[in-house]
Amino acid sequence: MPTLDWIGKDKVINHHMEVPYRVLHRIYSFDSNGEHYDDNGSENKIIHGDNLEALKSLLTDYEGRIKCIYIDPPYNTGNEGWIYNDNVNDPKIKKWLGKVVGRDGEDLSRHDKWLCMMYPRLRLLQKLLAEDGVIFISIDDHELYNLKALCDEIFGSNCFVANISWQRTYSMRNDSKGIAAEIEHILVYSKRQGWEPQKLGRTEGMDSKYKNPDHDPRGAWRNIVASAPNANTHQGMVYAIQNPVTGKYVYPPQGRCWALGQDQMLTAMNQWCKYELRDLHDDVERAEICGVSAEEVRKDVPAIVLSDTLEAAREKSTKKYKGVLPVFFFSKKGKGTLSRKAYISQVGGRPVTNFWSFEETGHTDEASRLLKVLFDGVAVFDTPKPPRLIERILHIIGDTDAVILDSFAGSGTTAHAVLNMNKADGGNRKFILIETEDYADSITAERVKRVIRGYGEGKNTVEGTGGSFSFYEMGERLMLDNGTINPDMDIRSIRSFIWYTETRKPLPDAEQSDNEYFLAVDRETAYYLL
Repeated sequence: MPTLDWIGKDKVINHHMEVPYRVLHRIYSFDSNGEHYDDNGSENKIIHGDNLEALKSLLTDYEGRIKCIYIDPPYNTGNEGWIYNDNVNDPKIKKWLGKVVGRDGEDLSRHDKWLCMMYPRLRLLQKLLAEDGVIFISIDDHELYNLKALCDEIFGSNCFVANISWQRTYSMRNDSKGIAAEIEHILVYSKRQGWEPQKLGRTEGMDSKYKNPDHDPRGAWRNIVASAPNANTHQGMVYAIQNPVTGKYVYPPQGRCWALGQDQMLTAMNQWCKYELRDLHDDVERAEICGVSAEEVRKDVPAIVLSDTLEAAREKSTKKYKGVLPVFFFSKKGKGTLSRKAYISQVGGRPVTNFWSFEETGHTDEASRLLKVLFDGVAVFDTPKPPRLIERILHIIGDTDAVILDSFAGSGTTAHAVLNMNKADGGNRKFILIETEDYADSITAERVKRVIRGYGEGKNTVEGTGGSFSFYEMGERLMLDNGTINPDMDIRSIRSFIWYTETRKPLPDAEQSDNEYFLAVDRETAYYLL
């Protein structure tokens, strides 16, 4: 498989392993009682700190447990001024540390820096993802193809799910130059091949195609063709069916076969009148439909023909057309093609496509206006995403008990969407947000507080969702440079870390034991920490 190379790749390819493990330090908790210092036990977390170190700190409790990851990293447009500051011990990369990444003309290595920044983070995110989990990554054209190659390498090209086009704007400026950008991309990768999204709800337009003209007790339906493709490989399903009204022998269209096996089709036609199987010696007709010669076509495939007289069959069928029609029927009261009823109760939801319109998933202006309402008219964030976009992701995940991770949390849209969805369907989804910048408390966490307790005023008042979270800062390193355990570290953190390094699992609740050094049992092995 082709791979992407860039300046510094060889220095960051294993950097995620060298990142020190730091313990999360809870600062406060928030719930219906407001902000307080007592631990409320909330599984929702907002973490302030370098997201690379924060992701490393989550491994002990969450490796292989995150069902859904959504990230909105820097797009590297040249207008963002993001900083590459990972502590990579290499002279080439040290020259970059702490420097603001600028435009191509100002910083010719900014694409290399972006890849160096993303690679170790994606490696840790892949470790955190559950076996049935999926990651969604927002990006625009500047780094789309670099990101696709990077994800192919880390997640595997066979785990690529889709490149979704999100319609980020509902109107274009008349003074836009060149080809205006109406969409952004969302790359989707699964942990294991074969992930399937949950279908979307049906629209009124889709349901309007279903009627119930014959008052069928099974509900509304629409007629569809009674045939299926691949006649050549299903020659036993290519045969004549006699029309009970006209008496004509009807075959599937060229290259197609009947939708069901012959026994099932015979049962279906017997709902009209008496039918039987009879060999019409029609190899020539069947061969033409199958696209083969008469010598090559499957032999001895009988037709479904009337065992009643045509007059008796016509009389019975005419009466049938005045009542509830059987599932298979000839349209136009017997003078049309053989059709089949498709019931609205059987078709299920709407398939997920790779185009998400702003009507259904929101747009950037909507997101900005919402944030102003949340923060009393102040524009506190430049590029928020609308909650409806994340809610679409949560819907197609389908797990109402999932853990959702966003390691580039920004204004906190992901938590907003999780709380909205839990309120709407009674779910128990959990969110983990990581934000590097200093506004993690004043904007990210503050937004979540207002969503929980309600916001706005007058006609714009929005009822609170309820819920809770705890706010964390990055704590001390557990292991010192000399390889010894930090003596200031609490014993619970040490025990959790040691258990994780041995089992790659979170430490279970303490089991009853007379031995204070006992940790737990995994795969018939008891572990102790002295």
